[in-house]
Amino acid sequence: MATLAELASSRTKLDEAAIDHLLRLTASWSLLSDLSFSDMLLMAKVDEPSDRGCGDFVVLGQMRPNNRSTLLNDDLVGTTQELDAWPLVRLAFESGTRVVGELKIDKIEGVVPVWCVPVGFDGKIVAVLVRLQGPLRGPASLYEQAYLSIFERLCSMVADATFPYREDDVAGPGMPRVGDGILLLDERGEVEFATPNATNALHRLGIYASVEGHTLRVMGLRVRVVERSLEFGIPAMEEIDRGQDVAILFHCVPLFDHGIVTGVVVLVRDVSDLRQLNRLVLSKEAAVREVHHRVKNNLQTISSLLRLQARRSSEVETRTALQEAERRVRSIAVVHEVLSREPGEEVVFDEIVRSLVLLVEDTVLALHPVEIVVNGELGTLPTDLATPLAVALAELLTNAVEHAFVDFGGATNDHVGVVTLNLYQEDGNAVAEVRDNGRGLGDDFSLEVPTSLGLSIVRDLVRTQLHGSIEMNSVPYSKGGGTFVRVVVPTTARL
Repeated sequence: MATLAELASSRTKLDEAAIDHLLRLTASWSLLSDLSFSDMLLMAKVDEPSDRGCGDFVVLGQMRPNNRSTLLNDDLVGTTQELDAWPLVRLAFESGTRVVGELKIDKIEGVVPVWCVPVGFDGKIVAVLVRLQGPLRGPASLYEQAYLSIFERLCSMVADATFPYREDDVAGPGMPRVGDGILLLDERGEVEFATPNATNALHRLGIYASVEGHTLRVMGLRVRVVERSLEFGIPAMEEIDRGQDVAILFHCVPLFDHGIVTGVVVLVRDVSDLRQLNRLVLSKEAAVREVHHRVKNNLQTISSLLRLQARRSSEVETRTALQEAERRVRSIAVVHEVLSREPGEEVVFDEIVRSLVLLVEDTVLALHPVEIVVNGELGTLPTDLATPLAVALAELLTNAVEHAFVDFGGATNDHVGVVTLNLYQEDGNAVAEVRDNGRGLGDDFSLEVPTSLGLSIVRDLVRTQLHGSIEMNSVPYSKGGGTFVRVVVPTTARL
């Protein structure tokens, strides 16, 4: 489905500034829909004239109320509406004033009460906001009357382009909604009206007396955003805490009349449970981070012990085995080091790759110059995949650097050996390719019967723990020679 900006650019004559104004309107108009208990349509004139020689309307946006059932089951965004079917919309465009009446709308029985509110911008009418009012459940209650009064004041602001605000949106995900609680303040900051939910929120802050007719400051509660909205006429949001258990969010929406602030609508939401949950999550993340940090430290301690033991060994074979074990432990520690910074069920594997390359360059002593080049990335991977894959890649890179250029005439001080690591994702799999320009594999080489412990570890990790595949072949001399290793492991859930 095309976005509002795409529809307005392709179907209307609206310029970029007007389209941006309409985008800000639709970002906040759920407030209008909830206050009026009504469906909303945003209509603009179509650029191309119809066969009758007069322009039709295109629906740029549609909003359904959260506190009342919708009248419109169909999505009308992007549809062209005939001029004759919406005479009140046409009148609102031509007169530049609010038009109230009734219309017969397809697929809706009877006539529907309609408000057509011109959307002003830069001295022009750029669109019309259409309110489709659903049936009321008997006479409007005191609270419904207050909501509709606020809605009417906001409609006047839509017509004179003071709503939406340039500074900020006043509705959307994470922001208080009409049903959470409303305080209506006059131009002096005195409370004219408070819903039961808003009153309950004030009770949690220690205000039990009636606030109507008084300012919040007089009642012992200073909400700085109220003062800011009254003085500067801009929307603002503030969270007020009372100890560790109470947190109330205040979102101020200033009301204008001919450019003068005449009051403030304060949307009030009790976010105590949400903040407590956030604190628990942060506490859990801190604990997990600390666990990974301690595991990393323990692994580094083991690595140091292995390195010390290797230095004390007089047998070359034993010393080599201990050094290889120490390097494998360090490669596992690299994963936990990254997780200690960003704990979770997933990890950015590219950070691990950078650390692995530095680890291999730091620990491997080659008798010839070798350069490791990394191309591509694997992005974010599950943590249970990252650790064995990191160990496997460390082994493959180390094996290439240590053995690919031994007794190989192509790798001299004048000819640098190159080990390339290519990383990418393909069809739900993580793919790692290691290629060197060294001597290649022997004629009797078989991955099923590897001659080194490192390749045995890689083979078993990839096939058994990662449920992937690995292939290892020599590259023909005509194609550059060397060895090519391809590891493919699924990134989805593994048994």
